[in-house]
Amino acid sequence: MKSLKDQLPEKFSGRMEKLLGDEYRAFLESYDEKSYAGLRMNTLKITPAEYLALTGQTLEPVSWCPTGFYYNGSREYSKNALYHAGLYYIQEPSAMFPAQVLPVEKGDRILDMCAAPGGKSTALAAKLQGTGLLVSNDISASRAKALLKNIEASGVRNSIVLTEDPKNLVPFFEGYFDKILIDAPCSGEGMFRKEPSMMKAWEKNGPDFFSKLQKSIVDYGIAMLKPGGMMVYSTCTFSVEENEGTLDYILKNYPDMHVIPIEQQGEGLMPAHPEWVDGPDEISYARRLWPHHLHGEGHFTALLRKDGSGSSVNPGNIRGMKELPEEFAGFLKDSAVTIDFDPARMVVQGDHLSYLPEDMPELGRLRRMRTGWYLGDIKKKRFEPSGFFARATTPDECDHWIDLELPDPRVVKYLKCETLEVSPELENGWYIVGVCGHALGWGKVSGGTLKNKYPSGWRWM
Repeated sequence: MKSLKDQLPEKFSGRMEKLLGDEYRAFLESYDEKSYAGLRMNTLKITPAEYLALTGQTLEPVSWCPTGFYYNGSREYSKNALYHAGLYYIQEPSAMFPAQVLPVEKGDRILDMCAAPGGKSTALAAKLQGTGLLVSNDISASRAKALLKNIEASGVRNSIVLTEDPKNLVPFFEGYFDKILIDAPCSGEGMFRKEPSMMKAWEKNGPDFFSKLQKSIVDYGIAMLKPGGMMVYSTCTFSVEENEGTLDYILKNYPDMHVIPIEQQGEGLMPAHPEWVDGPDEISYARRLWPHHLHGEGHFTALLRKDGSGSSVNPGNIRGMKELPEEFAGFLKDSAVTIDFDPARMVVQGDHLSYLPEDMPELGRLRRMRTGWYLGDIKKKRFEPSGFFARATTPDECDHWIDLELPDPRVVKYLKCETLEVSPELENGWYIVGVCGHALGWGKVSGGTLKNKYPSGWRWM
């Protein structure tokens, strides 16, 4: 069987040899090395130090992401109750870089423009720490299902998940966002080692196809960035057309946009090459992540700023109810949830009850999968809570909490949607079931038995 480096498309190999010159041999040899697996701690729920103390693990840190670590790639991390509790996100190490580079401040309005499956959105949400607004969009509704699940598993309350063509966002959000991340669709050259099947896709749709698409996407992104706002443009490809070429396009067509130096440090982060496109020197402020220089796959990341200053455009805000729905108020009492919900931020869409972000914009007919914190459904004079409601709730916010330790076999039984035996001294009613102080989902106690309300679609298999 051919080695991976011998399977590389001939046209790709020729392009890379021409670009890299003396470095090409080292680049080629990197395909004989293993790909690197990584996980990023979800600081909405736990700090890296807390996680390492909880698990007793020793993990090698990712130098360019303070919440990122390498791991051995084994299933013990994906088939793990702490993963199901949303304490960490499994992510290729170099893919952690773009969200790390974007300088998020509390209260920012942020757009993740091509967001599925959610690795960068969940990282941005952790930086916001529950403040501001995160709009996560992906044009593919099928891919956005994974995005939605990861947003909910991570306990992100202040997000909107859309499935729109980016051009349809502009009329609603022109000049609106403080920060935008565009991890653009690309030819995927940086993923050949991890996902060899990408080579066939590259031969069908290569850099020329994607560079045209990327230019249209950045056009829409720049229109939605407020004056003084900042944008990250990134890809997981090595192609000049899709990287330095796109930056050159931005700088020539938008005089108010500038590439700025990336402060984030890390082993193996290399400057971009303006000479490859005969472009301005500021293109060199972008960073290339090469697999022969670091422990990760290929990535390209640039940080840009738009000239000017001032407030974001306000498209109008949605206002909800005057008082809490009766069914929901009754549930809060029965479950001993102590969160002080503002009725003006609550909406019912069909049966779904959602708690809107504090600065909820008007969305018109934009296609959406989620607006804010989906709390559950109002059904025939009763309220049925969602798993998302539990996942974004802490022990300080709910007095009905059944906390299990990792060795307890009931943890896996719960994740398999099985009935649990609990203390007969517990009063009847709704409870959050958690592991090591972190929520997994709901259950309903009656006479020492907990009826499992864990979402069936998330069942441990």
